[in-house]
Amino acid sequence: MVSDLRRAVVVTLGALGRSDDWRDRADAGHSLAVFAEMPEAVAPLLGLVLDRGDTFVTRRTAEGLLRQKERVGLTIVASALAVANDNHADYIHVAIVDVFSLFSDDLDEALRLCEEMSGDTDDRVARGARRLHESLAKIDPVLRPS
Repeated sequence: MVSDLRRAVVVTLGALGRSDDWRDRADAGHSLAVFAEMPEAVAPLLGLVLDRGDTFVTRRTAEGLLRQKERVGLTIVASALAVANDNHADYIHVAIVDVFSLFSDDLDEALRLCEEMSGDTDDRVARGARRLHESLAKIDPVLRPS
C-alpha cells in the first residue's frame, strides 16, 4: 500500500512538473527530489533540472536533489550537468554552493561520491560527475569538525 501511495505521489508531482506555471514546476521539482530513489521520478527530475522555461525551476530542483545528500540525487544532478547549457550550469552551480558550503563533512562525502561516479559505465553520468566534482572542489565550507 505504501509503495502504491508513493507511486501516486510521484505521478502527481510529475504532472505538476509539466505545468505551464514556473512556480508549480519549481514546487514539483523540489518535492519530487524526496522520491529520487524511485525509477519513475528520474525522468521528470532530469527534465525539471533542465527546465526550458525558467532557471529558478532548475535551481530549486537541483537544490532539492542535492539536499538529500545521497548518491541518487547527485547522479541525477551530474547527469543533467553533463548536458546542461551554460545558463543551466550556472544555476546548478548556485544550488551546489548553497547546499555544500556549510558543513565540510557533507562536502567531503559529496566529493567522494563524485569520484566514484566519475568511473560510472554511463558516460553521461561519468562526465557530469567530473564536472560536479570540479564545482565542489572550489567550495571552502564554513564549518569543520573540531
